[in-house]
Amino acid sequence: MTGLTQAIGAYVADAPTAPPEDLLPLLRSAFIDTLGTMIAGRDEPAVTLLREHLAERGATATEASVLLGAERAHSADAALLNGTAAHALDYDDVALGGHPSTVLVPAILAEAQRIGATGARAMAAYLVGYEVWGELIAREPDPLHEKGWHPTAVFGTVGAAAALASLHGMDAAQAAQAVALAGSMAGGLVANFGSMTKPLHAGRAAAAAVEAVRLAARGFTASPDALEHRAGFLAALSPKGRADRDAAATLGQTLRIREVGLNVKRYPMCYATHRTIDGVLNLVTKHDLQPDEVASVEASIGETQASMLRNHAPKTGLEAKFSLQFAVASAVVARNVGLGELTDGFVGRPEVRALFPKVSITTRDTRCPLEPAFAETDRVILRTTKGDVLDSGEIRFPRGNSQNPMEEAELHAKFADCTRGWNGGAALLDQLSRLETLPGLGALGGRA
Repeated sequence: MTGLTQAIGAYVADAPTAPPEDLLPLLRSAFIDTLGTMIAGRDEPAVTLLREHLAERGATATEASVLLGAERAHSADAALLNGTAAHALDYDDVALGGHPSTVLVPAILAEAQRIGATGARAMAAYLVGYEVWGELIAREPDPLHEKGWHPTAVFGTVGAAAALASLHGMDAAQAAQAVALAGSMAGGLVANFGSMTKPLHAGRAAAAAVEAVRLAARGFTASPDALEHRAGFLAALSPKGRADRDAAATLGQTLRIREVGLNVKRYPMCYATHRTIDGVLNLVTKHDLQPDEVASVEASIGETQASMLRNHAPKTGLEAKFSLQFAVASAVVARNVGLGELTDGFVGRPEVRALFPKVSITTRDTRCPLEPAFAETDRVILRTTKGDVLDSGEIRFPRGNSQNPMEEAELHAKFADCTRGWNGGAALLDQLSRLETLPGLGALGGRA
């Protein structure tokens, strides 16, 4: 039986070079949402500091655009910056236990610009990366977050390497080398959630994928069983050592993306908060509650979700992204949890902070079959100062989830909000809306 690493190499080599017609809207949405959130995050401190750090190297390569501007860089550095910016606000899409597009799109964009690949090839490469990521995570029954691994950083590195190997038209042997190399470049700790390092995980994964593929193209070697070996990628990451390293790969038999899809975020917060936010917003709006009328809020969520939401009294907008207390407080005070609320100033407002100790978290041990890191449902119980007990009921799919999707107009409105103040947003949206017809990606946003 062919091992997993070699099976992935064969899948990559045989994958179609054009995406299926029925998946075009979904694949477009991945690029639209990711590039929108990338532009929105372009001036975040993590991105600014990273640009300064890379500038000190004095690199002169001009292979790919940085943040779709006039600045250009080596494709790995462009992927690093663009991926970090896309994830800086934690507003990018979610699936497969992590954030697939914030790794796949920056990596593909950088290399597609370097080699002159078409929009259709870029979309087909995205699909390959998504499916390989899905194959890997399906083999692990336990949430990687429980062992401290950030799935975006680890599965994303290998998935993006597979995407780029497809984009380059690598044969099976080269593609297998690329993903094996990428396995040794993967890493990212949950302990760094709520800091600048968390978005760096996405950028580093995208950049590592570029490096892995370019090294493999030169003949750089890696072990032929690096992913499935008893001391390999899957075994090393597995929280309880239960990863399935032996089953035959199912790649190419069906497309996981048709079942799992992409979950587009309505709120620039850790996705573990989204169902709770929906529940609180519904209750506050329906009963027209004011902040001083809320006595307590009990959120019942999954154990792994709770472990991600480590900041119970955040002081900054960055820390607040991983705080259920802030998510509830913002929903109550502003009746919104958006970019305008994720600021140090709003987090520090007395009426916001006064709600933090009123929020309690209980955990449940159910597991969602589509998002194993989450409980099957979340629930909110809100008690008012008048003694009323308000119940959200069981919340399965938050707004924007693939099972409760945004309309195209809503996605475009989010993109417009993300690109407000950036010259070229309308032109970029027009291009991305017909991505499969573009002869190349070098002039996205009018920035050739």
